[in-house]
Amino acid sequence: MTRRVPILATLLVIAAVATMIALGVWQLHRLAWKEDLIARYRQAEMMTTNAPWPRTPAEAERSLYRRAAFDCRAASAPASVSGRSAAGAPGIAHTADCTLPDGTIARVVLGWSRDPQPVAWSGGPVSGTLAPGPRLVADPPVAGLAANARPDPADLPNNHWSYAMQWFLFALTATVIYALALRRRMRVSG
Repeated sequence: MTRRVPILATLLVIAAVATMIALGVWQLHRLAWKEDLIARYRQAEMMTTNAPWPRTPAEAERSLYRRAAFDCRAASAPASVSGRSAAGAPGIAHTADCTLPDGTIARVVLGWSRDPQPVAWSGGPVSGTLAPGPRLVADPPVAGLAANARPDPADLPNNHWSYAMQWFLFALTATVIYALALRRRMRVSG
């Protein structure tokens, strides 16, 4: 009796292992991209000139973590979401939608409190840091609220290294399991 390697099963395992390795390499590329992105955001934090409120997603991406200031002509849609104070205490971040002089709507995180009831704020000058969303995290806070935690690029998830290692481990595991299965098959058929 001849010992034959099952061609279809072998091709499927090779394809699966190659895919897992490709996914691991992709995660390593994502790691480099994310580290560059965080470094760029760190540089944006150091800029001293205010950024205008972004009008497009591309402008929002370029403006993240920069300071901004504008005149909120009218505030609407007050809301309360979970948030952290500048001291790190859990509580409520109060938000509102601001109508800018040109009619554009800008989301503003007004400040922090422990009270979940939305606060009344009719608008006015506001400044702070542009955060993902985009939204402006007011600094100083407005409407009599305490300061929110400042947006920090370090808070962006950057777990691509561990994902890459998982994919490589999956590929190794699949290879070992298939090799053991082939070995067993050869012994049984031999």
